[in-house]
Amino acid sequence: MEEILITGSRIVRTDITATSPVMEINEEQMHMDQSVNIEDITRKMPQAAGGANSTGATVGDSLGSSTIDLRGLGQNRTLVLINGTRAVPFSFRNSVDVNSIPAGMLKKVEVLTGGAAAVYGADAVAGVVNFILDDKYDGIELSAGYKYAAGGAALFNAEVTMGSEIQDGRGHISGYIGYSERSKLLAGERDFTSSVKTLIPGEGGNFTDVASGNFFAYDGSGNMTTTRQTTDVTAQRYLIQPLKRMNAGVFFNYDVVEDVAEVYGRAMFSQVKVTGAGSTGQTPVSVNEVVTITNDNPFLSAEAAALLTFNGDGEALVNVERNLGLGLQETKLVRNTFQVLVGVRGDLADNVRWDISGQYGRTDGTATVYNNGIRTDKNGNSRFGAIANTVDIFGPGTDLSSLSSPIIHSDRERTQSVISGNLTGTSADIFELPAGPIGFAVGYEYRKEEGAQTPGSALSTGTAYGLGGIGQFKDSFDTNEIYGELLVPLLNDLPFIQELNAEGAYRTSDYSNTGKADTYKLGLSWAVNDDLRFRGTRQTAIRSPNLGEFASPETALSLALFDPESPSFIPRLGGRFDGDPCLDGRGDATQCALFGAAAPGTAFDTSKAIYTFGGNPDIKPEEAVTYTLGFVYTPNYLDGMSLTVDYYNIKITDAVSQIQPISALTNCYIDNPTPDNPLCGAVLRDSSTGLISKAIVNDFNLASLKQAGLDVGFQYRFNAPEGFGESMQFGYQGNIVLSQSRQNNATVEPIDCKATFGTSCTGDFASVLQAGYKHRVTLDWSSENVNVQLGWRRIGSVKNVLDETDVIDAQNYVDIAAVWNITESYQLTAGIENIFDKKPPLPASNSNLYGTVSDYDVIGTTVGLTFRIRH
Repeated sequence: MEEILITGSRIVRTDITATSPVMEINEEQMHMDQSVNIEDITRKMPQAAGGANSTGATVGDSLGSSTIDLRGLGQNRTLVLINGTRAVPFSFRNSVDVNSIPAGMLKKVEVLTGGAAAVYGADAVAGVVNFILDDKYDGIELSAGYKYAAGGAALFNAEVTMGSEIQDGRGHISGYIGYSERSKLLAGERDFTSSVKTLIPGEGGNFTDVASGNFFAYDGSGNMTTTRQTTDVTAQRYLIQPLKRMNAGVFFNYDVVEDVAEVYGRAMFSQVKVTGAGSTGQTPVSVNEVVTITNDNPFLSAEAAALLTFNGDGEALVNVERNLGLGLQETKLVRNTFQVLVGVRGDLADNVRWDISGQYGRTDGTATVYNNGIRTDKNGNSRFGAIANTVDIFGPGTDLSSLSSPIIHSDRERTQSVISGNLTGTSADIFELPAGPIGFAVGYEYRKEEGAQTPGSALSTGTAYGLGGIGQFKDSFDTNEIYGELLVPLLNDLPFIQELNAEGAYRTSDYSNTGKADTYKLGLSWAVNDDLRFRGTRQTAIRSPNLGEFASPETALSLALFDPESPSFIPRLGGRFDGDPCLDGRGDATQCALFGAAAPGTAFDTSKAIYTFGGNPDIKPEEAVTYTLGFVYTPNYLDGMSLTVDYYNIKITDAVSQIQPISALTNCYIDNPTPDNPLCGAVLRDSSTGLISKAIVNDFNLASLKQAGLDVGFQYRFNAPEGFGESMQFGYQGNIVLSQSRQNNATVEPIDCKATFGTSCTGDFASVLQAGYKHRVTLDWSSENVNVQLGWRRIGSVKNVLDETDVIDAQNYVDIAAVWNITESYQLTAGIENIFDKKPPLPASNSNLYGTVSDYDVIGTTVGLTFRIRH
């Protein structure tokens, strides 16, 4: 029998007796889905929230990545493995860009959604996703695929995979090389974006004489007017980010001493080039500043001059507000990911194996902002002001490209080093219990995490147009960990007890940044008979703060970037600020007066306030407790049928959290207007004006997160009706959230987060949707050479966590695909995703358009074709 390693345990076993619930996606399903990027796989998993993905249109902290967020508890609480070992993160918050993993090499994906910190260490709070690559591929395979959607987002992919035994089976070597390209999709290609406006000053300019207040502007045709001019640039924004990816890798193993020592390893490289919106956003840069206009300006009309107030020197001070006409900003990123692993393993006895390995991974990336520029010269003087009398700034059509220059956003480097050794096996060589031998795994792991960021000088010093929101950063931490697992067979071959096993795991970790911590796992697996098995676990987890949480410097952005009423608003940042309750009348008057707020109706320019975020050197580890209880039912009387139902309950305390200004203001001035409300201190006011001066969004151990639910899997394969093929199969994978809450700190009431959307409930602000129900249903029909699958994906209805009247109805997507095995060597796959061209829903407030809909399909109907040649 083939020995397999089950995700959720390091103990090798010959049958699936795992106590932890594991969901599997096999190679056939991935081919059916024509998966090019790992994102194509994870976005269809009912257990996963959106995370960072192609619709994020951002190269901020997510840097154009695709991440996994199990349970919506945060991408920083999901551990990603490759063949059972850690994948190298790209971010300082330990997120892995799964698009750096080659989809074409995958044999299967295992998803453990019950927590596994005692087995695998930190970050496995919500669960583990293990990408199992075919490291012993034999032969050669060439594949090419193309997916088409109207208006953009086309996807092309080509891969070559090859492998062979060496020295008569003493070793094996395999490798792959691939290229994929995704084209952009602009918002203007989809009519559902038309209801959202991104208004910026017109290119003709708006002019206000400082002395008199006289105002005039120029429209798009160059006509002078007294109406303020704006233009909507929403249509030019990205719905899907353009991406190019090259990847290559090699896997090897060789018996140095047969059955005693085998050398093995892998080397993987990926380069991703992506274009999106960095921390400066996509909005075209504008000026809003006072310049000096002279009365001999050759471009100043007499009509306009009559509205200006010139002093004795023939100079007038004029506030100029205009789009510079440089186009939407684009942040282009080149990110390289490299990981190498080398190990030696062998048999210590017939039933005991040892394994020692070391791995090193590095992700580095350079992001550059285009269509931005430097505002000031080396003396600090405005470059726009310097040309105000030498070029025509009065009206559209003027070439101001001299003000534009590419600027470095940031250079980043993230490295991870791991050394580990473990011993696995059973006690069969020494003794056995009446019910069988004891299975065990013991080991040691050393891990070092390092990160460095160098921001571009123009963004870090504020001389570029717009705040960059990045800072200088360099730090590291390491951990030494010892772990052990036991699988103890208690009873077997008794009435109603075919098998009863107990499982335990313990890990002690010594972190250089937070000290020592212990975690454990207790589990029980009871097979009543061949048909029915029950399983349950209790696990604890300690998640030590990552680099971004304890070492990231405080960084400032303009609050206007988060304000839907501001021309500088970035849609992906929506849902974090919706105005000052004390100014718009929503706030408690007594509370507003207590904190010195300005009077209702007072004008508030959010560009004068800042939004700060960063790490906290005093942060502590998170603690979590997870319970799972479920059963597996595979009745002999109904061959081909299996049912799994698993209940999970997760509670995270001292959760690393940030309070967004929308939540702090709502709680302080509306929901809980008490003098000692600690959330009031998260938003500071200017003592002289009473207006908000600073929103503090740093990391703190504030929150308590709870979630309970059911994972349900059902599969039934049966014979097709006579004359209609060979077999049919019905499959169902669903996640049902029974309860979900977030308590921002101990002094306030928990928020009911079940079936909601909005940043008030999100795990770490990558996902903003907390779906209460998700499923994927498939119906397969197979004949001798053809397999056809009809799929149905559903996301249940959700409501705005801050406004229950703002409801998004349940969304359904229907897909169809077919695989035709033309011969043993040739295979053709064709499919249509989102057959009925379902458009994404929009929240009533239209806030966070590009974030809220990122969990939904923004592309529409997609047609794909993939051809494979195998030899």
